[in-house]
Amino acid sequence: MTSVHARSNGLGLIIGLIGSLFPLAALAHTESGQAAGLLSGLSHPVSGLDHVLAMVAVGLWGAILGAPAIWTLPVAFPVMMAFGGLLGLLGIPLPGVEIGIALSAVILGSAVLTQVRPSLGIATAIVAVFAVFHGHAHGTELPEGASGLLYSMGFVIATGLLHGAGIVIGTADRWQAGRQAIRAAGGSVALAGLFFLWRAMA
Repeated sequence: MTSVHARSNGLGLIIGLIGSLFPLAALAHTESGQAAGLLSGLSHPVSGLDHVLAMVAVGLWGAILGAPAIWTLPVAFPVMMAFGGLLGLLGIPLPGVEIGIALSAVILGSAVLTQVRPSLGIATAIVAVFAVFHGHAHGTELPEGASGLLYSMGFVIATGLLHGAGIVIGTADRWQAGRQAIRAAGGSVALAGLFFLWRAMA
């Protein structure tokens, strides 16, 4: 019972942190392109295959690791992505964004392929670092005149949905055939990441 309350309190704290970042992001763009901002935010994470693969891989890896990683990783990613998005909205540069995004697909895909099981702290740190790069890319691509607040909300919601899809798919890990299919999917993500890395460094 204590563990359940601790998780609930921790989740509430993390959600509160995300919420506290949105008003700051909104200050970066005072124009109010309400619907355009939300719709752009929702569509942006799914507009690039590199983003989609990495975010689904987070959910897959969390499902493979099981509790508490199955909820910690998909929460840590949007929190740190919101932070990275804030940096992008404020125009604060982050070197190697495209390389970081490509590496996220390579590393996360490889983790799913090999079913590596690091400590929760290490797994969360890996996810958090890569999330900053994804968030920065989203933040710097805010459409002209769109609301920074609604745009940020949109890409965090879309990211959560992609993580959820990965978790649902990852539940197949309990069966031998499903485990092999998930490992193959992880390998595909890693290979795609290598292609993105080559393109980013070209």
